[in-house]
Amino acid sequence: MDAKDQDGLESGALGLGESVIMGVAGTAPAFSIAATTAALIAAVGRLSPASLLYCGLIMFGVTFAYMHLNRINPNAGASYAWVSAIFHPVLGFFAGWALLVASAVFMVSGTIPAATATLTLLAPRLANEPAAVTLVAAGWLLLVSAIVVKGIKPTSYTQIVMTVIEVGILVAVILLALVKYGAHPAHAFSLAALSPASFTPQLFATGALTAVFFFWGWDVTVNLNEETRDAARAPGRGALLAMLVVLALFMGFAAVTLLVLDDREIASSSTNVLFAVAEKLLPRPWSYLAVVAVMLSTVGTLETSILQFTRTMYAKARDGTLHPRYATLHKTCRTPWVATALITGFGLLLLFLSSQLPSVSEIIRDSVNAIGFQVAFYYGLAGFACAWHFRRDALRSPFDMVFLVVWPALSAAFLWFIAVYSIPGFDLATNIVGLGGIAIGGVPLLLNRYHSFQARRQDNR
Repeated sequence: MDAKDQDGLESGALGLGESVIMGVAGTAPAFSIAATTAALIAAVGRLSPASLLYCGLIMFGVTFAYMHLNRINPNAGASYAWVSAIFHPVLGFFAGWALLVASAVFMVSGTIPAATATLTLLAPRLANEPAAVTLVAAGWLLLVSAIVVKGIKPTSYTQIVMTVIEVGILVAVILLALVKYGAHPAHAFSLAALSPASFTPQLFATGALTAVFFFWGWDVTVNLNEETRDAARAPGRGALLAMLVVLALFMGFAAVTLLVLDDREIASSSTNVLFAVAEKLLPRPWSYLAVVAVMLSTVGTLETSILQFTRTMYAKARDGTLHPRYATLHKTCRTPWVATALITGFGLLLLFLSSQLPSVSEIIRDSVNAIGFQVAFYYGLAGFACAWHFRRDALRSPFDMVFLVVWPALSAAFLWFIAVYSIPGFDLATNIVGLGGIAIGGVPLLLNRYHSFQARRQDNR
């Protein structure tokens, strides 16, 4: 048993099945569907399933990059560690920092929908009151953080229960919609709507701004590689299988939304399209299963976001690029409890500040847009790192050329294009969080380098 096994995270705690569950939960299927499907349909209409398909294929390029890079270096820091080794430690630092910022901001956009869904079930009159929503959101954040600190096994057991129920509800709604509305659809289905030729470049880019960020979060499987059996292979396979599951769910639900709801109903559903579909399929109170799915989805992805934040911070602190205190593990649970306390405290602070905004929807919109930019940044860096590292191996066969270099590089380039393309459309607050959140990483980077320089001077005296 090596030092990492003795002194580090709990190695071998997760299997392939748990890795897949974590990857599915990380993308928050029910929450993503509920919050974003109406906006996607407003952007591209009947081409929504195709937009998800092609953006999913683009995201697979990043998934392959993570698989290959994890095979050569299974590190809890994932993109931070790989980009540091392949390009430069500074670029690697900012890849990891972008994930830290995105996960921290998600403490708002992840907990608020969970709180809103909880209040919708228990106290509907308070569901649109920012103060009540913030209080319940804080309760969820504290509960999930306590489970994460308790250990990776309790965390995975909790995640299995929530994700199985969530996915079960989504599949049931999709199948019921096909049975009840297949013969009399609100929008007629045509195979031509799945053709790439149906898109103009402008229409594809517009849809991609919404569709590509459905898929964020599957990479949590790789941040948990040091806690997974067969660390070099299982996390990458888990990510790939999770992507296949969520792509089917996203495309399926976009299709049945068009099948069940007319244009007016879709427009009025806003960020609650899952419940709108369920209302037409099921009598109350059964339609409230959709609310349960959204609640479980947001709690589940809140958990995976905390996992990604803490494992990335742990890896950076272990390497000395952040203060060593953040690599401190709980003596019995072997979890990064200091890093978990940090993200929990920061999340509570953001929730308090966000409660001062005029509406809950504004909080979610601003934070989700900012997260999308940061995710595109660090996913893109990983894709480029994979293509560069394996550029010579790609000469061995056409298969290696496609899966090691071409697909990851094109996916990375597209993600960066979409990120830059979206900047002019962001408001000032979103740009400050999205761009400024990454840029402010220069402060801890320079401070850590200064302290390291001072320490070396003291040692040389």
